[in-house]
Amino acid sequence: MATKVSGIRLARRLDEVGFSDIVQIRNKVMELRAAGHKVHSLHGGEPYFETPDAIKYAAVKALTDNQTHYAPSSGIAPLRKALVEKLAAKNKILATTDEVIVTVGGSQGLYAAFQSVLDPGDDALVFSPYWTPIGDLVTGTQARPLLVPTITARRNGLRKTLEQFSTPKARAIYYNTPQNPSGVVFTRADAEEVARFAIERDLIVIADEAYEDLVYDGEHLSIASLPGMAERTITCFTFSKTYAMTGWRAGYAVAKEPFMTALRKIVLYSTNGVATPVQYAMLQALTTPESEIAARREEYRKRRDLLIAGLNEVGLECEPPAGAFYAFPSAEKIHKQSRTAAQILLEKVHIATIPGVVFGAQGEGHLRFGYAISIQEIEDCVEALRRFFT
Repeated sequence: MATKVSGIRLARRLDEVGFSDIVQIRNKVMELRAAGHKVHSLHGGEPYFETPDAIKYAAVKALTDNQTHYAPSSGIAPLRKALVEKLAAKNKILATTDEVIVTVGGSQGLYAAFQSVLDPGDDALVFSPYWTPIGDLVTGTQARPLLVPTITARRNGLRKTLEQFSTPKARAIYYNTPQNPSGVVFTRADAEEVARFAIERDLIVIADEAYEDLVYDGEHLSIASLPGMAERTITCFTFSKTYAMTGWRAGYAVAKEPFMTALRKIVLYSTNGVATPVQYAMLQALTTPESEIAARREEYRKRRDLLIAGLNEVGLECEPPAGAFYAFPSAEKIHKQSRTAAQILLEKVHIATIPGVVFGAQGEGHLRFGYAISIQEIEDCVEALRRFFT
């Protein structure tokens, strides 16, 4: 007699979708702190400052004004209008209010973008090393990420390298600048190469511009602003990094049809939009003077330079990142395998970092150090490294 197979199982599209090593590292950090140890926390990805008071007060005012009802799932009209103005002024992306959608953080925008354009069996070109969730966002659509080494691409030419790694099933390119974890900033020439390749191959670009305001060397360029790219690009943004709003879950995306209809469907049937008071906080955040954003960027530059000097002093070779707030030094002086290197630093020196391999095979041999922390914390970390290596 045949054994009946249970129908209680997960959807197969989740079979290869996992959880990040970063979560496990955070848990280990909490264990060490609970045991009374001081841990140098360079594993995180949150700004060094708190959400500005004016933004918090805008949310409080929205609450007291009873702005607590359903909002349009794509976002309140004043916010979308302000986003259109910001995109035109800062990103040179011309859009209408119907081509902008408010999302639950940049993550929902990226999730919706991949879900909107990838079918099972498709391939997506992903510059690597890459932000860890991207691989799972691609495999969650039952598509395949094709990892394109960023270093190779910049050395040999982005277009040439994309041609080398592409397949007939390639449908999209994930384009992140400034990059997490490496801090690489794609230049205008880089963007133009990617754009030409995308147009020639009729590919869609999913642009991740989470760190747009954190470029120290060069300029930030939105690839959707280049000729012929607005109609084939979904660009995702977040309020998390610029305005220290990580816990607010505030983001947005800009795209033309047919992509916007798909994005609206995914937002509608997942979260039905962003919390109404949060949207009023976002509206206030957009009034932040550029001088204030620039001043914070200089604070990050100080932290970058201090950490990079310390890493190179102890033999963890690292070029200054051009953007974002991470250093990505070679860890081979500690151990060739980055997971082991991260474990050694955490257990023996109580410095929490992220092993490079979790950002893709191209990240192996490196560690990610986040410098969005206080100057004192960076100095303490550098001193701990000096003691460890002497």
